Amino acid sequence: MTATATAQPAAQVHATTPLPALRWSTDALVALFELPFNDLLFRAQEVHREHHQPNAVQLSTLLSIKTGGCSEDCGYCSQSAHHGEAEREALLDVDAVVSAAKAAKDKGATRFCMGAAWRGPKDKDLDQVAGMIAAVKALGMETCVTLGMLKPGQADKLKAAGLDYYNHNLDTAPEFYGQVISTHSQQDRFDTLDQVRAAGINVCCGGIVGMGETRRARASLLAELANLAPPPESVPINQLVPMPGTPLENAPPLDPFEFVRTIAVARIIMPTSLVRLSAGRQEMSDELQALCFLAGANSIFYGDKLLTADNPEAGRDEALFKRLGLHAA
Repeated sequence: MTATATAQPAAQVHATTPLPALRWSTDALVALFELPFNDLLFRAQEVHREHHQPNAVQLSTLLSIKTGGCSEDCGYCSQSAHHGEAEREALLDVDAVVSAAKAAKDKGATRFCMGAAWRGPKDKDLDQVAGMIAAVKALGMETCVTLGMLKPGQADKLKAAGLDYYNHNLDTAPEFYGQVISTHSQQDRFDTLDQVRAAGINVCCGGIVGMGETRRARASLLAELANLAPPPESVPINQLVPMPGTPLENAPPLDPFEFVRTIAVARIIMPTSLVRLSAGRQEMSDELQALCFLAGANSIFYGDKLLTADNPEAGRDEALFKRLGLHAA
């Protein structure tokens, strides 16, 4: 199965640079999903080995620098003011962030990500975040932030502070988006990604699976990501962590093999991107994670917390890496 410029329906291409000659269609990706499991993983592993060190995994750590009270109504998020149960906390100071970043670096993380529960940052808050970025960058770490939707000029300020990556996920397929979020459109997210690209910042953009979407919707999400021009340098694939009090707290769990298929398809269609196992790893067995690495995942969030959701402790990850012969990139 190859990319095609003619198969329909094709995901819309969003770009601030010239469009690629070929586009991935949703139909083409559904066909990939439907391959026999072993054939799909073989394809993904071939692509992975062509573009990446086969046993290297990049380690990132995520810190919530401002928790709770977000004005958006994202149905999966415990930080939403509409339904979330996360305790509201003020923006951290720079010293607290630097301390956390040093600890993460000492444990082997090479990228430090900072997340704030905002619809988008106010300029005065952005100045404080810029100080955090500069301070973490001075430690010799890659920097990433996820701050919500950006206003014109804000991406340039982040770039000037030394930001390497901006995370802004598409979350889900365009046709399913309105069932998860109503306070903003997916186009708002594309607008922020365009600003990030224009400022010369790397894009970290993925989505969440297991929210009740169909396989076709998962394929549609991945097509949207792959058809960004260029595709994101980093693609976090989150498995829904049902949070108490949220509209999705009773969402049925996604079949584990379907999650592995999602990782494999992402690897095949975005061969040079880092594909990151993100939220949901706490609930994954070592065997499931091993299949994900075989399918082409080569980045994880490392540490005991992802914003408000639990994450495997570093010791468990170190033991798993040793068992599998993996090493930090």
